[in-house]
Amino acid sequence: MCVPPNQPSEPKLAKCDQWVKDFDLDAFTSDMKSLGDELEKNQGPADVAHLNKMILWSNICGIVGMLTMGLGVNLVAIVGLSTFTFSRWTMIAHHTCHGGYDKCHPNKKRWNRFKFAIGNLWTRMCDWFDWMMPEAWNVEHNNRHHYCLSEIEDPDLVENNLMEMREMNLPRFVKWMAVPFVASIWKWYYYAPNTYKELKLARWRKAGKKIPEGVVPSDAVTVRSLLFQGGTPFYSFWEFFSIVMGPYLIIHFFLFPAPLLVIGEYLGRGNDMYVSAVKNLFLAEILTNIHGFVAIVTNHAGDDMYRFRDGCRPYSGSFYLRQVLASVDFWTGSDINDFMHGYLNYQIEHHMWPSLSMLSYKRSQPLVKAICKKHGVPYVQENVFLRVKKTVDIMTGATSMRWFPAEYEKKFLERDAIVEAAKKNSKKTVLLSDKCMGAVQE
Repeated sequence: MCVPPNQPSEPKLAKCDQWVKDFDLDAFTSDMKSLGDELEKNQGPADVAHLNKMILWSNICGIVGMLTMGLGVNLVAIVGLSTFTFSRWTMIAHHTCHGGYDKCHPNKKRWNRFKFAIGNLWTRMCDWFDWMMPEAWNVEHNNRHHYCLSEIEDPDLVENNLMEMREMNLPRFVKWMAVPFVASIWKWYYYAPNTYKELKLARWRKAGKKIPEGVVPSDAVTVRSLLFQGGTPFYSFWEFFSIVMGPYLIIHFFLFPAPLLVIGEYLGRGNDMYVSAVKNLFLAEILTNIHGFVAIVTNHAGDDMYRFRDGCRPYSGSFYLRQVLASVDFWTGSDINDFMHGYLNYQIEHHMWPSLSMLSYKRSQPLVKAICKKHGVPYVQENVFLRVKKTVDIMTGATSMRWFPAEYEKKFLERDAIVEAAKKNSKKTVLLSDKCMGAVQE
């Protein structure tokens, strides 16, 4: 069929993007908002009981690890300590720091996003002690990552952060060989300094400071760049070590097992128990890094995940759509399965409504999947190890992520602006009407 003169033709879409032509953004948004409101309204004691169960399981892993870490290098201690560290972050700290229990937990002094793990070193040690500074992670993850998902401003965009590896002129098998090493050190090597960068950057912006010439805020900061590549204008290596990395390194790996020096001396084993504990702690660190890499880094990477050019309004139609198109769920089901995934297997649902409880994500998953099917939106759910393969392909440059069709990205953002303006006008009308009614009554 010919196109009449001066009439623009329909943008040509790839086969995998054909669904967007008939997509009803308003209807999709309405369904997702309604479901989110219902989920939040129904949170209560059951969500707190579920949190307490996950805390118990996590603590059991930690206790088993601590009780066996002085008994020579052994798998029980390594797995117990590793799983405790993993679960304390991915489930307990993660969902609490997002505000998942702000409204339903009776203990507001601790299980609240503005209280948990932040304020001082003691609170950090009691609630969530890891390589990352909790305040920095709250900025980097809860703010920057969640509300800039798969944009260039997303600090966790794998394709952007691994650009150097992707572009290296090396055989792909050599890059593959580097992946296990990257996976075993990524939390302290990349994530801790990069989250701290986002905290410092946020403070710079709040203070009205200009970013120095030649500095790209979206570029990742690593321990390597701090030590050997001129560092970063936002902080020094010594500041990073003394505030973020050093306390965890010294306390967790060396001071925490120190009582075993006394116990070992009492049992006639000298410092053997202490040395064994230190070894087990470092081996557990490697394992928990790999566990975290498998469950976390793979959430938003793959050649079936979309990227976007411009930002969108939080909780707009584009926002809800992007959380589905740039996130992947793993297999879901039993608490044991979900525990070992760190409840990161509900990533689509979590990104839709970041401030809900773990149990709410379990409840919502089949409902979200059904809504996506109803509206023709691609909903990706796969085994986590298949996602590792797709993530590694992105890291090494074997594949690339999809770009959302530019014409439709713009169209949906314009629709969001219209809807937002209509809401504001509606509120103004209601306020004016109330004011007029008050004047009449007087």
